Amino acid sequence: MKLGVVGTGMIAHDVVPHVGEWGWDVVAVCSTPRSADKAHEIADPYGAAVYTDYAEMLARGDIDAVYVAVPNYVHFSHAKAALEAGKSVILEKPIASNVAEAEGLSRLARERELFLYEAITTLYLPNFIKIREILPRIGTVKIVSLNYSQYSSRYDAFRAGTVLPAFDATKAGGALMDLGLYNVEFALGLFGEPEGVAYAANVERGIDTSGVLSLDYGAFKAVCIAAKDCAAPLTNVIQGTDGYILQTTPAGVCGEVLLHLNDGTEERYDANPPIRFEPEFRAFAKGMEKGDLEGCYRALDHSVAVSRVMTKGRLSAGVRFPADEA
Repeated sequence: MKLGVVGTGMIAHDVVPHVGEWGWDVVAVCSTPRSADKAHEIADPYGAAVYTDYAEMLARGDIDAVYVAVPNYVHFSHAKAALEAGKSVILEKPIASNVAEAEGLSRLARERELFLYEAITTLYLPNFIKIREILPRIGTVKIVSLNYSQYSSRYDAFRAGTVLPAFDATKAGGALMDLGLYNVEFALGLFGEPEGVAYAANVERGIDTSGVLSLDYGAFKAVCIAAKDCAAPLTNVIQGTDGYILQTTPAGVCGEVLLHLNDGTEERYDANPPIRFEPEFRAFAKGMEKGDLEGCYRALDHSVAVSRVMTKGRLSAGVRFPADEA
């Protein structure tokens, strides 16, 4: 599958050097003019063309999909342009700034019969799939607690008065959109969309620097903690009447799984590959090669549901983005 890449940030540098092993051939990389050198760093090892005009790259007839790895607030515009140009899209998380944008992209992909995948590692990792498999063994789920708290060096700049994209409401930043998204993907990937959503956030200058997202599933409750202004042990815990499942890694990494049953039985699982992006990109290539639009759209429905929960939570805390005013 031939891939065009737009964006030259850290995630593109992490992913692109490996996609050749996962079913993709990088043929083009697009950046802003000021980032052309970074684009060449990514493109040159593969003999890929470099563009500083996105429309020019999209006009190529040999690109099967565009990998959109640009900042949050322009996910919608870049994905929309690619879909309108007849290209399928792999879109870095979050799928969009809010649910209205996510729904718009979903409609457009379906109208054009194109693939639109959100690149969210968690759902495709073998360890996450294992959790789905062993979940019934802990009995009736009662409490879910997910904590992704990681002090950000950018918060130092924020406190000093410099607002970088990670803490910029005009750029769809904040703790929920960055780290909290992984928790929400994890929870909805296992349990579906909750009945109720509320976000208690620490808001500074209009952006959430940390917060607790509460998900009400009726029969059980889930809390999703995300912080960029303080740190804590990284934990994912699912508590049931017959035992619990524990991870001590972020939801996006979804590392070793411990199953602990009330009778003292413990089992450990860890089947993830060394590079956590591999399963998702292999799945995307396989889905496109098979023409499995139905499978793609099921995953897309999940992404829209995640965006809906994120939007409800964020607005409940009074954090608004420009996309919310559109």
